[in-house]
Amino acid sequence: MDENIDSEALKQRVVELEKKLLEYEQKGAEKHLREMARRFEKIAEMGDDGIIVFDGQYKIEFANTVASELTGYPKERLMEMDFRHLLTERDNGYLNRMHSDVGEDESRRVCTEMEVLTAKGLKKDAEVCITISKMEEGGMKTYAYLRDITEKKRMEREIREATKRFEKITEMGEDGIIVFDEESRIEFANQMAGEILGISKDQILGREFFSLIGKRDEEFLEEMVMRGEGIGQKVCIEMPIQISPGQTKETEVCIAPTRSDNGLIKTYAYLRDITERKKFERELRESEEKFRNLFERVQHGLFISTKKGRFIDCNQALMEMAGYDDKEEFLKIDIPRDLYVNSEDRRKFQKLIEEQGFVKDLEMEFKKKSGEKITVLLTAHVKRDEKGEVIGYEGLNIDISDRKRMEGELREANEFFMNLIESSVDGIIAADMKGNIIIFNKGAEALTGYTAEEVIGKIHITQIYPEGIAKEIMRKLRSPEYGGTGKFTPTQLNVVNNHEEEIPIQLSAALIYDGTGKEAASVGIFTDLRPRLKMEKEIQEFQQALLLSEKLAAMGRLTSQIAHELNNPIYGIMNTLDLLKTEIPPESKRRRILELSLSETHRLAEMLRNMLSFSKPEEEVRRPVNLNELLEGILLMVDKQMQEANVKVKTYFDEKMPQVMASTNQMRQVMLNMFKNAKEAMPKGGILTVGTGREKNKAVIHIRDTGMGIPEESRDKIFEAFFTTKQKVKGVGLGLSVCYGIIKSHGGEIKVESEEGKGTYFTISLPI
Repeated sequence: MDENIDSEALKQRVVELEKKLLEYEQKGAEKHLREMARRFEKIAEMGDDGIIVFDGQYKIEFANTVASELTGYPKERLMEMDFRHLLTERDNGYLNRMHSDVGEDESRRVCTEMEVLTAKGLKKDAEVCITISKMEEGGMKTYAYLRDITEKKRMEREIREATKRFEKITEMGEDGIIVFDEESRIEFANQMAGEILGISKDQILGREFFSLIGKRDEEFLEEMVMRGEGIGQKVCIEMPIQISPGQTKETEVCIAPTRSDNGLIKTYAYLRDITERKKFERELRESEEKFRNLFERVQHGLFISTKKGRFIDCNQALMEMAGYDDKEEFLKIDIPRDLYVNSEDRRKFQKLIEEQGFVKDLEMEFKKKSGEKITVLLTAHVKRDEKGEVIGYEGLNIDISDRKRMEGELREANEFFMNLIESSVDGIIAADMKGNIIIFNKGAEALTGYTAEEVIGKIHITQIYPEGIAKEIMRKLRSPEYGGTGKFTPTQLNVVNNHEEEIPIQLSAALIYDGTGKEAASVGIFTDLRPRLKMEKEIQEFQQALLLSEKLAAMGRLTSQIAHELNNPIYGIMNTLDLLKTEIPPESKRRRILELSLSETHRLAEMLRNMLSFSKPEEEVRRPVNLNELLEGILLMVDKQMQEANVKVKTYFDEKMPQVMASTNQMRQVMLNMFKNAKEAMPKGGILTVGTGREKNKAVIHIRDTGMGIPEESRDKIFEAFFTTKQKVKGVGLGLSVCYGIIKSHGGEIKVESEEGKGTYFTISLPI
């Protein structure tokens, strides 16, 4: 008996122990899971990438600190969000394609660059990578890795811009520029280098630099570059370069080695064609031999004078310039007193020439022996003794009195010309043949919004035209077909103002030629056409409205007569059918035929009523109407019809829209007709967008569909009576005519925009 009790107690104890063991294992598993989650979060927080985990419904389940910093949302807020709300509409499309690319392959990772929308509404460039993980209970989770590449993109843009600037600068100079590496392989060459070497730029790239220069200087330059000497310095040497078999070109070659941060040497080589300079030097040596002969024959005044103010020697031209016949007399004059109008100018000349060693084209006033004043350009250099002390001056004087007089006359003419240009109400713009703007008057400032300071020498002429227009104008200017060569007859086109807006103008232009007949500049007169076009448009709209009103008035009178003539017989038929209906039992087959006839007669009466409404809309009491409530009510009424036609309705109403004075019934008739037309224009379904807004003192109703659109040839006729684009069984063309008449009777307007195949947009405006 005791053994049985012990056995039962032992079993009970075993059960309790197993239960405690199971509880311990569960707690251990939970602890292990928590520990694994903590490790995952710690690993996720250690990286530089933002990590977001979301489920199949795009709900975010996990986000690390980097993701929070990148998006600007707190982690707790991110947990409530749809991942797609962090992306633009375009990038959501990319996300769907990325999911398609990944498929169900858990090992596959797909990356692309996207724009992440931050909490502050900003956009950040990011590299987004996704991978998936299938869940045992079904479904999957997506792991998104986000890396902020905003700074990287900025640096890439700056590098591209710097590279473009470097290439542009290198192409602007007159030196050939070549860059080669430590192996002497050429990595860069500008256009001028190709011209100097006689080969194309593409043929230079990749070649060994020292193969392009003569053997005589190759060893010196190569040794200097290879040893890394002269890093950061510029060394130059003159050498002949062989440009083709048997032909050489005198050049000056300068090389400047540089060492990068990683220790690599890149060498910049500058090539300058000095063939002309060498030729000039030879000619200069020859000219020195002839100097003595030229001294006396030259037409400008040459002199040699002392520092104290006496002439040592001069030529005949200087004596004639000063009005002296006797050279001996002239050599005895006191220069500051007898030659200079203002003796202080002599001291200024001496100070300047002794500081610089020379003066060039220094403008001075001299006086002749007779006292007559003349203006000269003085060019001279100092004479020094063996000790380097200044002992005198040598130079020449050029009489520019006639030139100064002509410059004054020309200046006055230019001032008159510029005043004439500035006073023009039309824009006048001139540019040189490189496209640099050189004249930009007040009229051009008013037309484009630019100031002359912003434009002259800073903006290219092509920037004030739409793309490609400037080249087309130059082509026509050079053609004899548009007013004669060098002329461009008045033509309407557009220019672009400082807000990137296109402005209609009338342009008259001409080419200006220099004395040799070479094109020197182009000038255009720009007449602003906006006032004229606005007036023409208003006149055209008025004429169209007047024509439409006349048509409607004539059609109204006709329809009124027809309706009145038909009304009495129709109502007689309706009364007779109603009387017959009372005499025929409801279950009779003839009763059904009678009811069908009566229904069609009612439809005919309704059509006649519409015709009468078209000719003279019913006058109803007008009272304040809330257009938002009116539209909501009508849309609710037609909701079932729209759903059956697979038409989705979108609305946007201005809550602050004021009420308008209108007939509720007539407004309801207009809206019902507009919605009915929109539905019928979308036989395969689509989107109907209805909205309200306010423009100045007008309440505006916007109605847009995504239907078939109205053909261009029919758009001007849709408000005419009995015009319809529908099949005959669907309408007689009075709907929009009646709508037009009702809106016009309320002092409003109805406009239409349509593109065939894309839909139609109606705008109804009513006075507030």
